[in-house]
Amino acid sequence: MKAEITGENDENIGLHVVDNAGNKHRMEMRKIDGEVYAHDSEAYSQNPEKRTREESEHGKQARRYAQYYVFLNRGYDTVTPKWKNPVHLQAVRSAIDSMDLEEFEDHFGDLYQQLKSHHDEDTERVLHPPSDSQDEDYHLYRKHVYLGLDPLETDLADDARELATEFGLDLDQQSPKGTSLAGLTDDGLETWSGFSTELFAQSNEDELAELAEGFYVDTTSELHMAYLDHDGIEQVTTAIEPDREPDARFEEPPVDPGTLEQFQHGLSFDLACQIRDCFVRMGVMPPEEYQILGLGHIAAALAYEEVDFYPDYHAPDEDGAYLSDLDSKYFGDDSLLGSVNSLLN
Repeated sequence: MKAEITGENDENIGLHVVDNAGNKHRMEMRKIDGEVYAHDSEAYSQNPEKRTREESEHGKQARRYAQYYVFLNRGYDTVTPKWKNPVHLQAVRSAIDSMDLEEFEDHFGDLYQQLKSHHDEDTERVLHPPSDSQDEDYHLYRKHVYLGLDPLETDLADDARELATEFGLDLDQQSPKGTSLAGLTDDGLETWSGFSTELFAQSNEDELAELAEGFYVDTTSELHMAYLDHDGIEQVTTAIEPDREPDARFEEPPVDPGTLEQFQHGLSFDLACQIRDCFVRMGVMPPEEYQILGLGHIAAALAYEEVDFYPDYHAPDEDGAYLSDLDSKYFGDDSLLGSVNSLLN
């Protein structure tokens, strides 16, 4: 995968992307949300019904790659949803890894209890099966994670204080980590979110890596679930959560979570698999740390089964999914990987 920015104005940005089959894609996207509103390639039919599943996946990879390329090189928030951005996922992973068990249980104890209840009859359910649920084995228990940013915990503290002043914030009087974004008014949330977004956007690659040290889990959503009804249609229960986009999403089947400490390691590994999926589905070889086998994003697991050129990365018993000859054949020479490693390590 390779990309080149071909033009830019106040609202939009244009790119050329060459996919792993060697075909060029021309795109235009909005800076504000990464929407690709124009996309064409002479190599593929403009009629979706005339494209193979593999050809359609090459097009999707090109769009995902373009959105992440712009995010890395221009700082615009073009990867949507945020929980498919490997930088956000790694920030959540680092925050979870740094928690003691008490803090971890505060945020994820309901998810742990729900999973444990499937394997321990003495553990009470948090959520009971909906009346139209087809089978509990098909439940996916969802929990969203929302990050907060405390730049005072990084080397960018002085720059952050200066920028915060422009937003009417005094970080010495109102510590970011001591301010729960979930409890703010709409105006307060807009101020804090604007400050965090601007600080993130003004940072270069090295500074973004430093900022990652200042992220923490601000809040999590209520536990909810996705399930199949009697007609085989997916349904999702409602949950109370902040009015902003989450930085990570967990979708856990009813597997045995083990001990609470093991479950904490398990969620960290889940995020590592999700990071792998983000890169694989944009046609990029994941950094070495994320060349692992296991279930990450559910949609990615389905794609690995349906698209011929994907190995079964979600299958723990799939031998050779990261053999070097397969990597070089499929992923090719990728110019983005150096930037990726600097952000995630």
